[in-house]
Amino acid sequence: MQPIHHKSDRLLVQGLLTDYGVLSEKIKAWGKELGFQAVAISAPDLSAAEARLLAWLEQGMHGEMDYMASHGVKRSRPAELVPGTLTVISARMDYLPPDAHDSHEILASPGKAFISRYALGRDYHKTLRARLQKLADKIREEIGPFGHRVFSDSAPVMEVELAAQAGLGWRGKHSMLLSRERGSWFFLGEIYTALPLPADPPQDAHCGTCNHCIEACPTQAIIAPYQVDARRCISYLTIENKGSIPVALRPLLGNRIYGCDDCQLACPWNRFAQSTTEKDFSVRHSLDTAELTTLLAWSEEEFHARTAGSAIHRIGHERWLRNIAVALGNAPTTGNVREALRSRENHFSPLVREHVAWALARHVQSCDDLRNSENRRDN
Repeated sequence: MQPIHHKSDRLLVQGLLTDYGVLSEKIKAWGKELGFQAVAISAPDLSAAEARLLAWLEQGMHGEMDYMASHGVKRSRPAELVPGTLTVISARMDYLPPDAHDSHEILASPGKAFISRYALGRDYHKTLRARLQKLADKIREEIGPFGHRVFSDSAPVMEVELAAQAGLGWRGKHSMLLSRERGSWFFLGEIYTALPLPADPPQDAHCGTCNHCIEACPTQAIIAPYQVDARRCISYLTIENKGSIPVALRPLLGNRIYGCDDCQLACPWNRFAQSTTEKDFSVRHSLDTAELTTLLAWSEEEFHARTAGSAIHRIGHERWLRNIAVALGNAPTTGNVREALRSRENHFSPLVREHVAWALARHVQSCDDLRNSENRRDN
């Protein structure tokens, strides 16, 4: 990647010869050719968003995500993260896999594992960064070397705020970007540039009085419109959280073992969402319909082999087993479920053992409750 700061003088001279309005339209056309559904541009001023971010951090709602605070205000000040940044190109790419089994059916099948739809295929970080770099290469071919840096959920970047400023959508009450044309089943990526490109206008918000996402959250993590307490969010608990899942929240996870899509599933705007045509996001290893007992039986080698190149891989085998143990604790009591859990009750990891013990205790209690109920009927 080319740092921006040492190219700025050259760009000022070149800018006299470049029609940036024309270039902007070319960038959007090239982006669509590369598989993005929309590309737009902002001249970022994130001062209002910065105040909200600092208040959120001050309240500790980021949980263990120390990286949210470690870069200071670079997250909300693009020119401090990448000196010389004048405009940001934001891009949107659909990810909803057309071959994935219906989410509602999986969530209603407690013996199966629910994995957030974004994680069923290839790791989006790699796909988006590669495409964004190709877009940057197209720009370089057109105007010569220019200062830029490519991002996709890979640095302290306020992706939703930048995309909203560029007019790719608006921030929904669940804190994600929403589009009238595509709902919210898409990834975002950015190119910070030293180019004085014309900015696109933002969109109006269209959530109105709707609170479906807030009402649908299994753990009530959306504590107010546009405000998520990550410490209660299932995506945080199953992915970012490295330790024990709070006991009070475990029953609320249901069979969700990696992420949670409930707020998106409840959003009326997602009736306009489109399935992706990107093969990288197709379902791998039948993870959209996998049985919890099958996944718990994966060895560490199997886990690495089957999740290599996916977003799931980064949580590691230990947290994978932790999450599945909780889901099995929430599953109906059967011999297969108890047998699967017992196979892991002496696991070397204290974290895994703790969650397996909790799950087994749930099934012991379930058996006791059933016996007591039968005794009362007999009497």
